[in-house]
Amino acid sequence: MKRVGWLLLLLLAACKADDEYSEWPCRFSYDNSLHLDATLASAMDVNSPGVFCTITEHNGSGGKYLMFSSNHRMQTTQPETEEEKRAEYVLGLNNGIIIGFQNAVFDDFYRSIFVAYDVQCPNCVRTSGNAVTPNFRITAGDNGIATCSKCQRRYDLNNGGLIINGQEGDTSLEKYAASTTGPHGHVGVFRHR
Repeated sequence: MKRVGWLLLLLLAACKADDEYSEWPCRFSYDNSLHLDATLASAMDVNSPGVFCTITEHNGSGGKYLMFSSNHRMQTTQPETEEEKRAEYVLGLNNGIIIGFQNAVFDDFYRSIFVAYDVQCPNCVRTSGNAVTPNFRITAGDNGIATCSKCQRRYDLNNGGLIINGQEGDTSLEKYAASTTGPHGHVGVFRHR
């Protein structure tokens, strides 16, 4: 009976961990050793917690471009390689993700964890009933607080995207599974399931 109890406990814990990540679409894999983009690198550096980079994709003259904007007022644009164009990135619910190392204390210990969030305010998406073409963008501030352009709700990027000034029933930011090998290495952001 003890084994069944432990198995159930492990299954429940695994389900809870899956609930941490969004079901919204996301697929982004980028090798910064090819581009050496300084804005993106600043958010991929474990020694720079609290620096967050918003990533969006744009079509322009001559092809597709990735735009990187940090919460420390850096902004760069990189043309996509042919291979990157074929990858067909899915940057969240409406062309935007935020990545970086959160600057937080857990259980009295400082831990820097690489995170990724969707740029859409989940509470505006939910209340509008529009998950197809939402435009409720959050903007990351230099203090690690992101603010929704529509409802003015604020979210703490350094603390799992938790809502700071919401109402009862409001949720935190949508999170994606994310990894990095360092500033001039690889970054990957994916829907967990």
